[in-house]
Amino acid sequence: MPPTITVIIPTLNAYTCIRNSPSLQALLQRYPTLIIDSSSQDDSVSFLQALGAKVIVIPQQEFNHGATREFARQQTQSEFVVYLTQDAVPVSADLIEHLLAPMLQDPDVAVSYARQLPRAQADVLEAFPRYFNYGPEGNVRSIADTARYGVYTFFCSNSCAAYRSSALDAIGGFKRVRTNEDYFAVAELLQHGYKIAYVPEASVHHSHAFSLWQEFQRYFDTGYVRAEHPIIQTLVGHAEKRGTQMLQQLIQHLWLSKPQLIPYAILQTAVKWLGFRLGFYAQSLPLSLQKFFGWQ
Repeated sequence: MPPTITVIIPTLNAYTCIRNSPSLQALLQRYPTLIIDSSSQDDSVSFLQALGAKVIVIPQQEFNHGATREFARQQTQSEFVVYLTQDAVPVSADLIEHLLAPMLQDPDVAVSYARQLPRAQADVLEAFPRYFNYGPEGNVRSIADTARYGVYTFFCSNSCAAYRSSALDAIGGFKRVRTNEDYFAVAELLQHGYKIAYVPEASVHHSHAFSLWQEFQRYFDTGYVRAEHPIIQTLVGHAEKRGTQMLQQLIQHLWLSKPQLIPYAILQTAVKWLGFRLGFYAQSLPLSLQKFFGWQ
């Protein structure tokens, strides 16, 4: 009997994005799909319903990266749940088959995630992090690999990832966090003896051009939640080492292609680092400042 699968996508004003993605539309028509829509003001709900998706509408202020995805999972009875974001564009029709393959082959693999490629219009600064974090070689990681991979051991992205639902049940599902719900779930899963698979054969186009302020806010939130979960630092230390590696490789790449962008690349990295460090120590800040500096 084939495995049961539900595709889950949180949406907000997704109409134009999904309308312009025939490959994502095809995927939604092929698999049972649950949409959690944060009260879109466009035609998202009717358009997705016309594609055959079940849509649950929630107030926008109630959205939470972890809790909303867990709420959606609790509405399903499927063996596997596949999380996507509205702007992740599948490269091929067999995306989900590739994602599920490691979990069907090994019951200890609880999660697998896809390769993310930059969108066609991405410039070098937008594209490079995708190539750094999502290389062409796949791997399967366990808690025993922390010495080798460091913070990357728990790396994952719910922009395109599949989970074994019974494994999520074993850790109590996704927790309410302002960001990085995928990272923390994977950390718990690996501590429970499960494994994570990176599957580059499954790929989506997904990248963003963020302003410096947006980068600051995103990394503020990341630092904030890392401080909330000190077990991560205990297991693998801080993330600065991997960030330094990426900056070094980015500068080398720019030196050969667009050296004029090196000063901005250094500034961008400094802004990310500052956001992360401020976020890491932000729990003592007034709530109004926490909201101002944060993305979520």
